[in-house]
Amino acid sequence: MKYFFVLLLGFATGVVVALALLFFNPIASQRTVSPLEISDNELIVFAYSAVADDTIVYTNDGDSIVRPHPEKVLQLWERPISRTTVFVTMLSDSRTRSAGIGIKFRSDSEDTRLIAGKALADSVWYLHLPGRGSLFVGQRENYWSFLREVVAPAYWSSADHWKGQWFGKLTAGPNALGTGRVSGGSGEFQGLSGEAVETLSATAFSLDVGPVAIDGTLTIELSGASAAGGAPTTDRTYPARPLANGERASF
Repeated sequence: MKYFFVLLLGFATGVVVALALLFFNPIASQRTVSPLEISDNELIVFAYSAVADDTIVYTNDGDSIVRPHPEKVLQLWERPISRTTVFVTMLSDSRTRSAGIGIKFRSDSEDTRLIAGKALADSVWYLHLPGRGSLFVGQRENYWSFLREVVAPAYWSSADHWKGQWFGKLTAGPNALGTGRVSGGSGEFQGLSGEAVETLSATAFSLDVGPVAIDGTLTIELSGASAAGGAPTTDRTYPARPLANGERASF
């Protein structure tokens, strides 16, 4: 019996050590500075709310922490797409003016390796900017820092809630510098290509509803953007044209 308890204690100790190494893994650090910040080219910056209730439409498998919005929207419960999230949201420019609509498809990646600090997802953005054109962004995302610094503390909290200040870069590829790939679809962006970086800024997260106060930013650098976007602004970003009064975004 004594050996049984020694074995049980050793097993429990091993589990605790493994979890500690997983959580405090020194080689799993995630870069928070965008590679585009040191670029000399002009940037287009879009902001959006990452809270489901702030979107036009948000849907997933229906069993996740974040509930679909609105309530009666169809859910992605079929097995091939059950690990996929889709949402449609309004985008604002660097001056907080309405710029267009963004549609994002995100699926969990089979390459996820938590022991290596990789909580991966593959995503695609379709950006429709009335009066300007459309853009496509394909990227690989890493949510490890978000899970470790926001979601895990929420689980440890007796209130099932996290509050604080967290900022992180989601984009982790597929480009060598950890940026996403951008392709111009139509209008002034047709034929252009470039890179993109998506970041999140969080102040509140709940295990009951998911993101409570989280904002996202999508920064895009386009080759030849100076010719297509007009004169650059002083903050190195191009504000997307705002929607006029009474104007509706159409696809």
